[in-house]
Amino acid sequence: QLQDFCVADRTSQGMFFVNGFACKDPKTAVAEDFFFSGLHMAGNTSNKQGSAVTAVNVAQIAGLNTLGISLVRVDYAPNGQNPPHIHPRATEILTVLEGSLYVGFVTSNPENKLFAKILNKGDVFVFPQGLIHFQFNLGTNKAVAIAALSSKNPGVITVANAVLGSKPSISDDILAKAFQVDKEHSRQYPSSILD
Repeated sequence: QLQDFCVADRTSQGMFFVNGFACKDPKTAVAEDFFFSGLHMAGNTSNKQGSAVTAVNVAQIAGLNTLGISLVRVDYAPNGQNPPHIHPRATEILTVLEGSLYVGFVTSNPENKLFAKILNKGDVFVFPQGLIHFQFNLGTNKAVAIAALSSKNPGVITVANAVLGSKPSISDDILAKAFQVDKEHSRQYPSSILD
């Protein structure tokens, strides 16, 4: 790097951007540009997936701009999950703070090999960049994990939402062939899956 930091100037209308955001004048940077409060609070898991992700990325901490890192807290209700998803711009390393999680990722074609493990408090697992991965709470109590990601803005693509809920919709012919089902069955999934 050529400078100590590049605090994101989210109000800039300028033409020069460094990886998405213009840099604030470093002389105007303050401690709050590098601060976030809230990871001590549990997320609301009263939803269909039974999980809540609290993200701490460049949108929450302007000082993360150009630093290549971010963080999330994930809360899981009993039997809650962080459904199969991809981070197109980041590798993830996750540690369990409370409870037990069944986690895994699937390698790319043609092997599509599943690497999965049951994690307990203090255990750590890595999800390589761009690979489908998931976490599921096996326990009868809540679970909590913290994950670090190798991007200030890792992005997320939830597989079911992307394939079954794209706008406009992917053609039924394409889905039928991809899932090896009749065309009339290609859209027979609960609409609640996309909520």
